[in-house]
Amino acid sequence: MADKKIQLSGDQLLAVLAALDNPHRLRIVAALSSGGRNYVSQLARDLGISRPLLHLHLQKLEGAGLVSSQLELSQDGKALNYFEVNSFNLALTPELVAEAVQSLARNPES
Repeated sequence: MADKKIQLSGDQLLAVLAALDNPHRLRIVAALSSGGRNYVSQLARDLGISRPLLHLHLQKLEGAGLVSSQLELSQDGKALNYFEVNSFNLALTPELVAEAVQSLARNPES
């Protein structure tokens, strides 16, 4: 399946770059990419990090649109929050940066 080309605003580009600027988050994306969707407890065990820390990183990735989640009930009635990586293809070029700067909402002084 081909990745769809999307137009990122300046703020969206910053969110994506910030979300990927962490080794834990890179490992999360890699694990979900290679292993498929997974629920928080199992993913935490697979990555060797605590569930609260994993959840914080997943929130950052989800906020940037890089992963998505779905709450499901197991057969024994437990709620499991499954995460999967969203398909993305970001070609970071000077032209992309120049275009994204035009739509920045944030004041660079803040």
